[in-house]
Order: sequence, then C-alpha cells, then structure tokens
Amino acid sequence: MKTVRLVLLLASIAALGPLARAAESVSVRGLLISASSEPGESDPRLSAYAANLKRILRAESLRLVDEDSTTLAVPSSGQLSLGGQSVQITTESADGKTVLLRARWGSVRQDYVVQRGGGTTLLIGPSGRGGEVRAVLLLAR
Repeated sequence: MKTVRLVLLLASIAALGPLARAAESVSVRGLLISASSEPGESDPRLSAYAANLKRILRAESLRLVDEDSTTLAVPSSGQLSLGGQSVQITTESADGKTVLLRARWGSVRQDYVVQRGGGTTLLIGPSGRGGEVRAVLLLAR
C-alpha cells in the first residue's frame, strides 16, 4: 500500500512540473528615448540611466518620449507600444534560472538573457531629424 501511495505522489509531482514552469513569467518595461546632440536638460525620469545613455548614444540631452510595460509567461510573446511603434518580445526558457528575451523594433533585433533579478538592453534606431537618435531601453525582471 505504501508503494502505491509513493508512486501516486511521484506521478502527481511529475504532472505538476510543466504547470509550474508555465507559471514562470518575466516583466518587461520599455522606455522610448530621444537623444540629441543639442545641449540642454535631460528628462529627470531618466536620471538613473542618463550617464550611460549619454556615453553610448553620444548625446548631450535625453528625453523620455513614451513608456509601456507588460508581463509575459515563459515561453510566450507579446508587444510594447512605444510612440506609435511596436516592440515585439518573445520569451524562451534558457534554463531554470534564466530567460532568453528576443526583442524586435522595426529592423533592429536583439537577443539577451535575463538572470534572476533582471537585465537591461538597449535597442538603437536610425538617426532622425537634426541628428536626433531614438532608442528603446528594455528593463526586464
């Protein structure tokens, strides 16, 4: 009788495994940023990222244009709507501790692995009017 109970317990645990993995999710926040070579004040909402963004984008000032967020199951796909444009996001399980995120913004594509605790990536678009550069900062947890 004990053997039957043990077998049933192990079978129940094995059946719940895929459900537990399906419950895994990742939250993604996207920030659409306009970077300019013109001197000026940067948007205070970007202060945590301003120094790195200015260096990477070779910009003097930064402006937050739009932001959006979503929570996605792993694996699945979804999108962020930023400034009338769509950023497509796909999630895949890389292993038990990390998630592979694939982001596509127009012709820009980026894959990155999110560790527990989060990760950040930057999608840089083509230059616009007056040397202005648009970028999408993705923050995942």
